[in-house]
Amino acid sequence: MHFNVTPSPVGDAKVTVPGDKSISHRALLLGSIAHGRSDVSGFLAGEDCLCTLQAMRAMGVEINQPAATEMSIHGVGLRGLTKPSAALDLGNSGTAIRLMTGLLSGQDFDSVLTGDESLSGRPMGRIIKPLSQMGARIESDEGKPPLRVFGVSSLKSIDYDMPVASAQVKSSVLLAGLYATGTTSVTEPAVTRDHTERMLRAMGADVDTKDHRISMAGGQQLSACQVDVPADLSSAAFVILATLLSESADTLITNVGINPTRTGVIDILQGMGANIALENSRFLSEEPVADIRVRSSRLHGGAVDPAMVSLAIDEFPVLFVAAAAAEGETVFSGIGELRVKESDRIAAMAAGMRELGITVDESPDGAVVHGGRFTGGSVESFGDHRVAMSLAIAGTVASDTVVVKDVDAVDTSFPGFADCMAAIGAEIRVESGDA
Repeated sequence: MHFNVTPSPVGDAKVTVPGDKSISHRALLLGSIAHGRSDVSGFLAGEDCLCTLQAMRAMGVEINQPAATEMSIHGVGLRGLTKPSAALDLGNSGTAIRLMTGLLSGQDFDSVLTGDESLSGRPMGRIIKPLSQMGARIESDEGKPPLRVFGVSSLKSIDYDMPVASAQVKSSVLLAGLYATGTTSVTEPAVTRDHTERMLRAMGADVDTKDHRISMAGGQQLSACQVDVPADLSSAAFVILATLLSESADTLITNVGINPTRTGVIDILQGMGANIALENSRFLSEEPVADIRVRSSRLHGGAVDPAMVSLAIDEFPVLFVAAAAAEGETVFSGIGELRVKESDRIAAMAAGMRELGITVDESPDGAVVHGGRFTGGSVESFGDHRVAMSLAIAGTVASDTVVVKDVDAVDTSFPGFADCMAAIGAEIRVESGDA
């Protein structure tokens, strides 16, 4: 499939976006090993999370799903999972495979974790190393999936200094830590999203956080709880940018998660001159949420603080588009992590920007984007959902039609993307076949 994007003005609107992907994954994983029934609302019924759902069912967890965004998870406790009869296929989800490897490292059965071609090319050494230090037995093909996780009777706790800030690595180690003797600690070089820690606490675990160090004693039993998943800020970012770049628009996006470890995209855009305000701030299942008011704005470039990278790691593709539409140059540094996502997102966005008439200078861990005007053209998404959606937003303010190729993966994180964008006036048509 491909997107056919017609330049189109965005008008005033009130919209919602799908549930948070990170929280949906964690609700499934932690709800499955808790005691009792966890009821989940706002679940993201995207392909990534559905892969996690099927994996937990394959290990004996009863999960009822009366509606796409609602489910009841009948937890089996820490030691209640059973050996799956086949390899667990996690599709395109880096979150699922990294967190689940930590969870399965402490089980008494063997398992195999696999995924699609894209996932099979992503590095897993950063979780294999600390988990192996804990006593886990993991085999891989040169540090890449499939991962073969062998059952062990017990793990040992570690005090792990993460070389790279990663919520997935942190969460993987903490999940393994539930099955370890002693207290497991993780020290991260920069703050990353803390959804795992928040949900562990909501389910009764004692998790200690001091500065960049997170500690948790092993063997703690989890208790089921109600999980209300807020809307995903990463998805809201596309609506935010389309509104900002429009001539005259006022959009309200409701019930969006504003966890302070995730709001870097708002801070960066506000620093570029964006008119973004938070309204009706409140808490939902231990997570802060708000309605986000966005008004059309004239953006300007500048240097983005590298300290913001871990707080906006998923939103940099859309920030590339913001930089291209801004006045002057925007300098991104310390974003080398983007090169090992679903695609090399620095290279993918640079290539897309150039096809649309924007000058981008790449470096190994950064880029300089020179503001300009988007032309029409045909661009590659490289099968990356966030690249595809970001380039589609560029098309809404281009001088001519933009075709974005290979957009099937958009459903992994934002099912109904084109319909949501249509609600604010953007003309993004999903068309079958090659462009």
